[in-house]
Amino acid sequence: MAAGAVLARAQYARTVRPYLGWRGSWRKGLLAEGEPAWRVGILNGGQHIAVIESWECRVVLRGGSDAATAPWSAASDVVATLTAAGLSVGRDYRLIAFGTGFPLVGTGNYDTVPVGVFSQRCVERVEALHIRVRVTDVVGDSHERVLDCMRGSRAEHNAPGGEPVNE
Repeated sequence: MAAGAVLARAQYARTVRPYLGWRGSWRKGLLAEGEPAWRVGILNGGQHIAVIESWECRVVLRGGSDAATAPWSAASDVVATLTAAGLSVGRDYRLIAFGTGFPLVGTGNYDTVPVGVFSQRCVERVEALHIRVRVTDVVGDSHERVLDCMRGSRAEHNAPGGEPVNE
């Protein structure tokens, strides 16, 4: 009897699991009129809601340390690092932080919630900007995903005006 309950719970948990992904693409006019900006969004491609448990970021400037060794911190710390590097909020980037309890609605398609917008200047100065998001699904299981916000932004085929990057 207990084995049947465990199996049923496992099957149900699999059907309500969130499928976290992200998309990045160059778009014009998001930061400055007519200028391209790299927009990154997160999505829950599952059919059910997932609630954010934690949201952490890390940034490495060009010529800085390895991204894998950079510390995870709050988005406000990343903003401070980018500001100290001469980048301006609203002109060079927008970084959106989501708090505990924010719902990522399951859409079953590729609609994304914006997490950041980065100017060409910002993309050139930032080696890596990662966001680690941990969510809880409807049965209480935790799932984690790391978004590599700069991935694909510098690829030749994906220069401003190119095709989106999906993961």
